[in-house]
Amino acid sequence: MELTVLTLFPGLINAFFDHGIIARALDKGLVTARAVNIRDYAFNTQNSVDDRPYGGGCGMVMTPEPLLKSVRDEKRRLPDAKVIMMSPQGKPFDQKKAYDMASARQGFIFVCGRYEGIDERVFLSCVDEELSVGDYVMTGGEIGAMAVMDALIRLIPGVLGGDMSAEKESFQNERLEHAHYTRPSQYEGMEVPDVLLSGDHGKIEQWRLESSLKRTLLKRPDLFEKRPFSPQEKAILKRWCHAAGLCNG
Repeated sequence: MELTVLTLFPGLINAFFDHGIIARALDKGLVTARAVNIRDYAFNTQNSVDDRPYGGGCGMVMTPEPLLKSVRDEKRRLPDAKVIMMSPQGKPFDQKKAYDMASARQGFIFVCGRYEGIDERVFLSCVDEELSVGDYVMTGGEIGAMAVMDALIRLIPGVLGGDMSAEKESFQNERLEHAHYTRPSQYEGMEVPDVLLSGDHGKIEQWRLESSLKRTLLKRPDLFEKRPFSPQEKAILKRWCHAAGLCNG
């Protein structure tokens, strides 16, 4: 997969590419990525990429020429790549979208805006999709682009250590992930559940399913609306209900 980020601050993006799992994915050749400085496409001697908005108003707006030229250059290099604009007006980004993007046999060109906004003609000319990482406004699209890339890169086969690493994570099955424990088995009076030390993989899987269900119920009950309960989950809920004396039969 090839990723390009069009930005006024390539140093931010290059630092992201240089660390952790993302850097290892690049080293393995599973992902090719680079940051392109939009200012390199400025048309004037001042290398400016913004101007005052027509109609008046606060702040400055990114001009269309440098952005369009940078996008078109990348499209010539990656003709099948999809152009993604990071924007609070875009579709909400979630785990399903990350999985869909990671599964796509195409590259992505992320456009990161700054200032008060981007000339609307950029959207009309070259943007395939707008994505949002939340209902809030930031100073630019770089953090959002890094969040999207982080989520999708780790889903590419071979990036994470184990084949099952990404399959049991939060939101992958519309449930939160189970609790995790590691050494020491006792810490400040808190103990690891005995079942995790038992070596009984069947009981461990059952405990993890219950832990996932409990966490979802307490933290994100809205996720239960996204898919029906499985037979195993129904059995757990019924057992909890009987234990609490809340149901009969």
